[in-house]
Amino acid sequence: MFGFSALFEVLGASKAHRLLEANQQRFAKMNAKTFSMSNMGKTSIYTIEPENVKAMLATHFQSWSLPELRKTAFYPLFGHGIFTNDGAAWKHSREMLKPSFNRNEIGNVDMLERHAANLIRAIRTQQHQDSIDLHDLFFRLTTDFATEYLLGEATDSLEKGAEDGFNEAFEGSMKHIGEVSRIGRLGLLIGRNKFLQQKSYLHAFVDRYVVQALERQQRGEKHTRHTFLEELVQQTSDVVTIRSELLNILLAGRDTTASLLTNIWHILAQRPDIVARLREEIASNLPAEGTLPTFEDLKGLPYLSAVFKEMLRLYPVVPLNSRQATVSTTLPKGGGSDGLEPVFIGKGQLVIYSTYAMHRDVDVFGDDADVCRPERWLDGDDEKGLRPGWAYIPFNAGPRICLGQQLALTEASYVTVRLLQEFGSVEPRDDKPWTESLGLTCVNKFGAKVALF
Repeated sequence: MFGFSALFEVLGASKAHRLLEANQQRFAKMNAKTFSMSNMGKTSIYTIEPENVKAMLATHFQSWSLPELRKTAFYPLFGHGIFTNDGAAWKHSREMLKPSFNRNEIGNVDMLERHAANLIRAIRTQQHQDSIDLHDLFFRLTTDFATEYLLGEATDSLEKGAEDGFNEAFEGSMKHIGEVSRIGRLGLLIGRNKFLQQKSYLHAFVDRYVVQALERQQRGEKHTRHTFLEELVQQTSDVVTIRSELLNILLAGRDTTASLLTNIWHILAQRPDIVARLREEIASNLPAEGTLPTFEDLKGLPYLSAVFKEMLRLYPVVPLNSRQATVSTTLPKGGGSDGLEPVFIGKGQLVIYSTYAMHRDVDVFGDDADVCRPERWLDGDDEKGLRPGWAYIPFNAGPRICLGQQLALTEASYVTVRLLQEFGSVEPRDDKPWTESLGLTCVNKFGAKVALF
């Protein structure tokens, strides 16, 4: 009646690092793309129906909000920002952020090269080891790039290595927030004291940047380039407000790209056929030795783009998401004996959509939906590549679609090209299959253990 069995099932699957798989199997077992399930006395709707997702994220956008539980989980660390706000406050956050993601800013590969060069140096210092875990290096890379891009000053954590506490505090707090988001308020008690320490560290860390920017503004000084931080200090002098907006977007700039890179390189090390084709494409388009890719070069690598699309399909960095109805409404499909009729949704009811399961729907992606085959995205002589529409939403969709998706893809693409240019051999040092590790984003639990020569 109260759905305690469902809660224990979620906890068990989460502990076994197979929550996404269990969720996907539940849809298959019920032979339905939309179903309801009771959890702690509340009935939630689960869906992988693209039309339902489209309704929540776009056509009936005004009838849905972020879930209250998400706000409860996020607020202690992130405060009010683009990932916790709804309505007018969310629109204001998004408008402030837009200038930081224009074409000129995204195409600044000179900044990317500095951090890619630091990554390559960090890898070379570990080359004497039999195995290098790129996971930690990727998270340091994206932290350095995101802080320079958004704050105007990089953390340089790739150079500091283990001496840098930012990455440890950020990663630990993300796991705590992820637990609360999945299992509810009981999760607030899990690792609470450690989380409070991590939160205090991160707040103090960002506050230093904020205070420096406010002091520059008071002196009438301007930063050498436009940054999100500079945009914020023009709007307000409240340290907490600025800090909250910065932490919200640092989450996107750091975790999503690092998780994407880790997942990709875990698979690349095990798929020499994909690596060989990537090398061939890069060599054909950047034939001169030592040629650094430009933004336009990256846009002209269709197989690289297909690889990223396929990795984001199979391993979306945000594999589960949800919305809460602000009014009584309906979803287009899932009701009736054939599942094609609308479904009534009461005000306040939660709808959870599994991007992971939707991206593996055989009705959309074919019988080999669980197979990594980048070619499915490429146009051939006789037919177009895959165009799945609302069945494929790796960066969400609708008005809340990720503003930084092009920046994330540019950063990850640039780093991947540079590593393939710099190292002639990629060998796996871990034969374990990809295994979920869920925080606020999803990354391979075992990282990306490789040997690069």
